[in-house]
Amino acid sequence: MAEVWCTDTGEAVYRSRDAVKNFRIRVRIQRVTSTAALSHHLQQQVLSQQERGVIELNTFVSQSRSSTTGDEEELVVGWQEKFFSQYEVDLYQTESVCQTPLEKQYHAEIVAMEKSKKRRNQRIFTYTDFDRYTNWEEQAQSLMTPAQTRPTFLADRMANIRHRRQERRPVDTNVPKTHLGPVGKLGLKENEYVLCTVRADSNGVITLKPDFNNNRGPYRLETEGEKREVWRLYLENMSAPRSCRGETARAAHLYSRHKDYLNSLVGQDFEMPPPGILRLLVNGEIVSAQGYEYDNLYVHFFLELPNSWSSVPFQSLSGVTQTCRTRTLGKDNVAFFSYPFSFESFFRKEDESEDSLPQWPVLYFKVLSLDFWQRYRTEGYGYLVIPSTPGYHKVTCHTWRPLQTGTVAELRRFFIGGAPELEDISDVRISGTFKGDRLSRFGFRTQTTGSVTFNLNCIQHARAFVDANTLKKRRQTVLDQLGGHSQQGSVYNVLEAFQRARKRMQEARESLPRDLINTTVPLTSESSA
Repeated sequence: MAEVWCTDTGEAVYRSRDAVKNFRIRVRIQRVTSTAALSHHLQQQVLSQQERGVIELNTFVSQSRSSTTGDEEELVVGWQEKFFSQYEVDLYQTESVCQTPLEKQYHAEIVAMEKSKKRRNQRIFTYTDFDRYTNWEEQAQSLMTPAQTRPTFLADRMANIRHRRQERRPVDTNVPKTHLGPVGKLGLKENEYVLCTVRADSNGVITLKPDFNNNRGPYRLETEGEKREVWRLYLENMSAPRSCRGETARAAHLYSRHKDYLNSLVGQDFEMPPPGILRLLVNGEIVSAQGYEYDNLYVHFFLELPNSWSSVPFQSLSGVTQTCRTRTLGKDNVAFFSYPFSFESFFRKEDESEDSLPQWPVLYFKVLSLDFWQRYRTEGYGYLVIPSTPGYHKVTCHTWRPLQTGTVAELRRFFIGGAPELEDISDVRISGTFKGDRLSRFGFRTQTTGSVTFNLNCIQHARAFVDANTLKKRRQTVLDQLGGHSQQGSVYNVLEAFQRARKRMQEARESLPRDLINTTVPLTSESSA
């Protein structure tokens, strides 16, 4: 029966969040002889028969294993764990040849190991990242190549290039090797063979060449020389599963410390406005403009604060977007600005004797376009009243522009950019400064143009909100909670009483029998006739 070998000796790349020091690999080599081959074949048959409950040959298996003493070795290697070869044991036993601090450390470890007579390995040994072997020799060795083969000139140069690249990102290397010579000649360098190579970088990437067997059969090792021997190589991952409980506890502790640090920066007292003052924060965005005649659009806007409103000192209440070219979207040409803006204002009602209700801030804007000679045209005027309810609002405002009749006006607008403009942009609506009884715009001609889309996120902050939640009062309006305008409060009281009466009438109507409701219909029609 032919044995199935694993021929895929390429690299395998793994990524691990655990520390690389917890990496463990089991390396096992076994010489292929006639007795070992027969034993391996019989073991496979025994395992298949044991699954069916037919036969057990534990005695034969143990005898076959004992007969292969010296032809099989198994070793669990940790990350950067040093196992000395017979050559290194013979070399570093002499203290006079040890020059570097690492060689002196190896000398002390070998002397202590010889005294304790607890040597775990015979054939399998390792080279760590601190050994001279990993600097160049490991780059040229493969699974099938003995150590006596020297790298070519090109391979040597390419190895140096790879090392220069590795200096940018430090890579640690661990190389398990083995002696496949006779038992009495384990100290000869020509009998050394590379079993596998393990590399790890600071990003948690582990490269293993070759990969773990993973039930694919053993790797084949073949020695050179007159007596060509074949060995089986098994690689198995022995790393312990990572425990998530400890990491979760450490992460929770880290987050709690970071939370305490942030609290120390912010403070325990939440910033509250004075009593009777409403704080309004608006984070807005000019999303897009569409439906305009010309390209290269930009928007000029400013915020008007009515009476009883104020803003933060040195806060800019106006702005200009970037110039944006339009793109065709459906049947319209759309210019996407995505221009953010924000402002903060305060409302305080001091006088309740006024006849008009309190007004909210108004955002005025005008859309302009640039031509090739950097001359601008007015494309449209519009305004937006800031919503009185907090939360997210998406508003589309339609615009218009003053129109001057005649062909000359259109030619002037097309060629030199001249167009009628408003002296005061607040004339788009009834201005807050207007004190008259009537505002006449008779004879003022306009033309509807495109539209501008806004995204608004409004936040209202007042001490009355906290007090109302504490007392579990029902919120009606912002001004009611501020203890403000009596006229507006009375209007809301009347509307609320009407809604309650209407609801009671509907409930009473639904409780009546259907026959009574149907008979009352013609009576009401006759009485009305």
